[in-house]
Amino acid sequence: MIHVGENSWNLRIFITDLRIEKTLRVRGDQHIGGIMLQLVEPENPKDWSDHALWWPAKNVWLTRTRSTLDQVGVQADCVLHFTPMHKTLRVQLPDLRYLDCRVDFSTKTFASIVNLCKGLDIRYPEELSFCKPIEPDHLKKNFSKLPQKAIPVADSDGTTFIQPAADTNSFIPINSTYNGSNGSLDKQQNENFLCAPVSPYASTPRRGPSGTAPSTPISSPTGTWKQSNNGYTTIDSSSSLGDIQENLACSPRSPSPDVRARLLRPRTLIEKARMNVGWLDSSLSIMEQGIREYETLCLRFKYYTFFDINPKYDQVRINQLYEQAKWSILNEEIECTEEESLMFAALQFQINFQADSHSSKLDVVDSGNGENGTYDDIDSALNELQITLEGPNATTEVNNITKIPELSDYLKFLKPRKFTLKGYKRYFFAYRDLHLHLYKTADDSRRSAPELTINLRGCEVTPDVNLAQGKFSIKLEVSPEGHTGPNSEVWIRCDTEEQYARWMAACRLASKGRSLADSSYESEVASIRSFLSMQKPVQGIAVNVDPRSIDANDYLSPRMLRKASGKAGQRILEAHANVRKLSLIEAKLKYIEAWQSLPDFGVTLFVIKFDGHKKEELLGVAHNRIMRMDLNTGDHIKTWRYNTMKAWNVNWGIKCMMIQFHDETVVFSCQSADCKVVHEFIGGYIFMSMRSKENNQTLNEELFHKLTGGWA
Repeated sequence: MIHVGENSWNLRIFITDLRIEKTLRVRGDQHIGGIMLQLVEPENPKDWSDHALWWPAKNVWLTRTRSTLDQVGVQADCVLHFTPMHKTLRVQLPDLRYLDCRVDFSTKTFASIVNLCKGLDIRYPEELSFCKPIEPDHLKKNFSKLPQKAIPVADSDGTTFIQPAADTNSFIPINSTYNGSNGSLDKQQNENFLCAPVSPYASTPRRGPSGTAPSTPISSPTGTWKQSNNGYTTIDSSSSLGDIQENLACSPRSPSPDVRARLLRPRTLIEKARMNVGWLDSSLSIMEQGIREYETLCLRFKYYTFFDINPKYDQVRINQLYEQAKWSILNEEIECTEEESLMFAALQFQINFQADSHSSKLDVVDSGNGENGTYDDIDSALNELQITLEGPNATTEVNNITKIPELSDYLKFLKPRKFTLKGYKRYFFAYRDLHLHLYKTADDSRRSAPELTINLRGCEVTPDVNLAQGKFSIKLEVSPEGHTGPNSEVWIRCDTEEQYARWMAACRLASKGRSLADSSYESEVASIRSFLSMQKPVQGIAVNVDPRSIDANDYLSPRMLRKASGKAGQRILEAHANVRKLSLIEAKLKYIEAWQSLPDFGVTLFVIKFDGHKKEELLGVAHNRIMRMDLNTGDHIKTWRYNTMKAWNVNWGIKCMMIQFHDETVVFSCQSADCKVVHEFIGGYIFMSMRSKENNQTLNEELFHKLTGGWA
């Protein structure tokens, strides 16, 4: 018999699986692991290895089993939950389908993403993250003015108390249509979900629409999706996990009307900035951020720098990237011109066209298992090895390193000024060693000093092209000498498409600090040529399709639909003639490549206030720089490159972020999201820049958290 001293007390622990409460007589020097062993009855055959103690009032897991109750602060008035660490989470993929997945709610969110992507066959999981579903009301107010989330928790006796939410990225989903009051889905909501529940890991409990007990097993984790009569997907439990991944590599043409109706379409730059309020903190667990079992999170590509895209290994990744790009364009999250919109619509039409015949083509290919197939595999492997050894941008020509490459031609130049009507002026341009030199004539370039010299290193490059009008302009925002003060804006206008491709490629490389000697210059020129050629109108239609049968709502954004004036189907088919020869995977890759070529691609916006300023401004965060931007126009006022950054951290007391550069220090508070979100984006991009072919086999999670965690 155990004799308990006066320093013992009663500890209430609610066992969630059994829905019963136990009261244990404990001491402050008892270990967490010992407490858990007392809860497990030897006669109960249930496997309790996945269970841990959760402290609802403190919103924290007690996973360090060697710690004592005194060390973690548990006292007599505490109520703990003994609950599974792996729980069912409804995940919306980039293609807007839903999966019920078994996810670890106790580990850091980053680790949960890594494990989830492994089951979904998505490489480089560090590029993705979870974000909370946001609603129209979240676009109307900044994060600082939103009501903060407090989680109602039911005690074992039915008493409800308010649990404090995590202090990072917590906000209330107003009038949420994603979850019921008890965290489950009602029958009507469940029918509107495009994808049937599935777990890529193991059978997991699921609460059904009619209140099924949590112990009821979920549908088989190994199943393929089959289209049912009502337009939604069901699971065939006799298939393999590989079939699920094959389905992830090919998405339905459009989601259900209910899912599409919930998509947000930001109308202003400030609303685009507020879209980023929902990103979860990678260094906290899902549970600590207010997410409960059966609730919904969105899985999205967060960092717009995609490493080593390989069609052989990345079919799921490429498809989900394409889907995220598609919906960002259709929802007008990223700006594009009318010609660009039609090009994207044409590529999307080709992808749908090829997807319809993809199965039959696969059957033909699979049946040919003779010698030719073997030689094709060998050739493919040799080509892949060559790309790996030489790099994707390697060319057959050997650069002459003794000669500095130059680019020169007559172009038009404009430096916008207030209160002036002066237009473009013709100069002879010579570009070498990241500097642009302007002369009056070509002869002057050989015997006299330039009229003007512009340093293009780290410049901001924005295209301004209108093929119908023959307009090929390049907007440059360049830092002044010494890198102090706002950016200066200059415009260059080219006469021909070929001229534009070469000078635009040179400017883009200069923005990254690369000269014309870089081996990627010619591939950049070819990419720009291809991007322009896909936008050119073509006479005639390449496929026998009635334009009236095309639902333009699936291919064009609302703004572009209004411009099409009832001829959208005809124009999409005409643009399709440019891309009709592309295979399914080629069309998806072209779509992603064209998406990456848009001026606003890869810039994540936040509403901020700089220290000492009352006016709200925009901060743009990209893969290699951050930008101070005008809130109304989006013009770049100042650019700071990561390679000039010395330190960055967060003052958690006043919720301000400080970034120290070589020549200045900037301090700002974030209005549209928690400052931790900005910090994590910057640290995440620096982590992405460290990836290489040599170390891509192992993911350094410790380094990721060191760069993104804020050292809090």
